[in-house]
Amino acid sequence: MDLLYCGDQFVRKGIFLSLSSICRNTKKKLRVIILTANVTRHVAIDNSFREFLEDYIKCFNDQSEVILVDLSREFEINLPKINLETRFTPLCMLRLFSSKVDVIKDKILYLDTDVMCLGDFSEFYDTELGDVDLCGVSDRYGKWLFGNVFRHDYLNSGVLLLNMKRIRKDGLFTKCIEMCKSKKMFMPDQSAINKLAIKKKAKRRFNEQGKIKKDTIFKHFTTFFRFIPWFKAITIKPWDIDKVHEVLKIHEFDLDYKEYQKYKNIIEGE
Repeated sequence: MDLLYCGDQFVRKGIFLSLSSICRNTKKKLRVIILTANVTRHVAIDNSFREFLEDYIKCFNDQSEVILVDLSREFEINLPKINLETRFTPLCMLRLFSSKVDVIKDKILYLDTDVMCLGDFSEFYDTELGDVDLCGVSDRYGKWLFGNVFRHDYLNSGVLLLNMKRIRKDGLFTKCIEMCKSKKMFMPDQSAINKLAIKKKAKRRFNEQGKIKKDTIFKHFTTFFRFIPWFKAITIKPWDIDKVHEVLKIHEFDLDYKEYQKYKNIIEGE
């Protein structure tokens, strides 16, 4: 199984927690590719973290590997300056450069670093993509605001099964990069992907953005809204362990938190 993450040094703990939860739910060989870059205030992930991650996932399958790709130069050349000041990290947009990365094969599962795994995801990974660019789950809030509100075809981009063979052929990500460079958007790469991609919808359990259900496979820690006693946007990430326990009442990932505590100094680069 090929997995794709993107980010800088700040998301190391997210990548570790996500991979820890995945390794507990599959025995299959993992080929993990991390895209990183030095840009503006962001520092690229270093090779020592790659080595640590690879050693860690090899404990579950000794054929697994981690590949780190530094896209600093490519990203700087195509810097989407108009969208750098959004509340979303610009390094999420590194996934749009994945079609230019030779080590990425014809299909790969992209995950945001705040996505945790609760079960075997083979059914989703083995989805037949055919002539579509990608497969994902409707966005919890965006499906009511964007796209076709009857079909709920506006996808959340935190969990995407990418048909790289077709994406390279039709130039989807190249078009998305150009759109992010020229048009200011609230959620730049997610908006571009939804506007330009040929998409396929998957079941909600493969990207649960609300409360965990019995059949949830991937839990995505997205921002959510509370309306009582007043309107409030709440953002709690998997690495906010106390808040995950106290506010969200989630304990399904406690084994991963124990692993995190065991390697905390390495993960946080101390």
